[in-house]
Amino acid sequence: QVQLVESGGGLVQAGGSLRLSCAASGSIFTTNAMGWHRQTPGKRRELVARITSGGSPNYADSVKGRFTISRDNAKNTVYLQMNSLKPEDTAVYYCFALGITQKFTDFASWGQGAQVTVSS
Repeated sequence: QVQLVESGGGLVQAGGSLRLSCAASGSIFTTNAMGWHRQTPGKRRELVARITSGGSPNYADSVKGRFTISRDNAKNTVYLQMNSLKPEDTAVYYCFALGITQKFTDFASWGQGAQVTVSS
């Protein structure tokens, strides 16, 4: 079983910055893609950013140039640096990880969610 624990959410004024972290632990052989989705009430969860094991990132158009995703493979941890935050970035942010367990089965795990609130 693989668990993801998030940290770093909070309240910030528009234009400010926050950094989210997500650490994966458990029966991990290797992690492949890791990333972040976000969700607001009444809307579908949307992909914010993802990063491959080799470090190649992809971003939603709405966050390009403002958010940066990175990872530390040795720690099985993914980060999301969020700059120039806007009120429309307010959401619950969920990290995810895809990979292979030590029993050589696939896993897809989600974090518990971190609230990010941006005030205008």
